[in-house]
Amino acid sequence: MPDHRPRSDDTDAPRPPRRERRELPLCAPGSDGVDFVIRGYGEQLTRDTVWGEHSHAWGELLWNERGASSAVVGARVWTITPTMGLWMPAGTVHAGSASAGTRMRAAFFGYRTTPSISQRPVTVEITPLLRLLLDRLDEPGLANRSREVTEAMVLDVMTPAAHGLSVHLPTGPLLRRIAEAVREDPADRRGPAEWARELGVSTRTLARAFSAETGTSFGRWVTGVRAQHAIGLLTAGWDVERVAAEVGYRSASAFGVAFRRATGLTPGRFRAE
Repeated sequence: MPDHRPRSDDTDAPRPPRRERRELPLCAPGSDGVDFVIRGYGEQLTRDTVWGEHSHAWGELLWNERGASSAVVGARVWTITPTMGLWMPAGTVHAGSASAGTRMRAAFFGYRTTPSISQRPVTVEITPLLRLLLDRLDEPGLANRSREVTEAMVLDVMTPAAHGLSVHLPTGPLLRRIAEAVREDPADRRGPAEWARELGVSTRTLARAFSAETGTSFGRWVTGVRAQHAIGLLTAGWDVERVAAEVGYRSASAFGVAFRRATGLTPGRFRAE
């Protein structure tokens, strides 16, 4: 019978860290001097991964083949999924994070490549056609003429999405406590009146602060935070009813309405895609 008892070299060996932090440089647009049109990249993450603040010399379209990740630009947090990509213009300082198991993809756009999409970060819908074109560019041995045609089609079909999912994090002392509490527990059901009473201000003052710092209302901001949290759970395989309860909704139908308002998709459709 084989001996399955652990050996001393197994127990004494250092275990790999569960979380990896990566540091990349800050690059000005076009500073790499490399001339290309579109270049693809993909990686299967085996550990939870965090990227410190950095910027690229080229434009970047981020999306995931599997799983959800996030990118932070200033005080705004963007969610990236297999259906919602993120356009990052060259030179934009950003940070990011992704969980183990995520299959991340990126398309780098050379500095002389001029997508007309936006000069600011913006959500891009990863349609079946766009995904097919990006996959084709990654095929080895693609003929030059075929590459040129495919690259032109990518530039033509890559447009801002009708729905995106980003949340502006308030940083002022009044709202910081609320932001930390809701992001830590999206099921927190305290409304503006409860928070105003707890913080010793009027609901009117709270509403004005949210509008000034986030550009939206308290209710819409909470809905966005809950939707971002729900996306991570849905991509991890949780069923809709369980996700609804986890992010603070009393029913799956109420969750479905709020999720669709935030993302343009029902939770079931999002899981299927």
